[in-house]
Amino acid sequence: MNRLFLSRLWLDGLTAGLLLLGFAYWWLGNLVHEVAGTAMFLLLIAHNVFNRRWWGCIAKTRREPRSLFNVGVTFTLLGAMLALLVTSVLISNALSPFLPPWGGFTVRQIHTLAAYWVLIIVAIHLGLRWPMLMGVARNLFGITTPSALRTLALRVVALAIALHGVWSCTVLGLGGKLSMQMTLDWWNFEESVAGFFAHCAAIAGLVMVVTYYGLKLVQQARQSTSRTKPADERPQSAAQG
Repeated sequence: MNRLFLSRLWLDGLTAGLLLLGFAYWWLGNLVHEVAGTAMFLLLIAHNVFNRRWWGCIAKTRREPRSLFNVGVTFTLLGAMLALLVTSVLISNALSPFLPPWGGFTVRQIHTLAAYWVLIIVAIHLGLRWPMLMGVARNLFGITTPSALRTLALRVVALAIALHGVWSCTVLGLGGKLSMQMTLDWWNFEESVAGFFAHCAAIAGLVMVVTYYGLKLVQQARQSTSRTKPADERPQSAAQG
């Protein structure tokens, strides 16, 4: 497998890790939080430079649901990231001596809102690419033959992660954070640090599972509809045209 491709995947994984790390503000403190956020945005710039061909081919995107959904998710993620970046600058302690005092309470709320939406949208982004990631895993572990038992085991693991993610949504009060509601539902890092990251990862896992299997069901439904469509309703071939 291409080493450059693998290096890019590791950098993307590091970016996702820094995103999760950024949620633990009250454990890290402001300095580490800002350093982690800066590193994450630098890695995001590198990610987009590596994928610049994709941006150049947007106009040629196939007009089918999955491709259009992928483009929509990417642009939504771009908007959320820009909101996160702008609010990061406005509330930065390191930059505050050089900026007007715009980083008030509302801006901090928007920053938190954008961060949690970024988590959700990144998980959707990964769910769309899950078949590719599984292909990479198969190549790395030298798996060349299908296995019904392995498939079943992976689906059980996916179900367990999804169920944990549902529970994690309630534990972290995700609904309030995604709607910018006032909440005192903050994690106590003195009791557990690993538990917080496990809940965040489980929420991401839930969204990835829903995205992957949801699109799979939609694709199967479309194929089933296409097979059962009467012959006179199907597109005519070029030869018949």
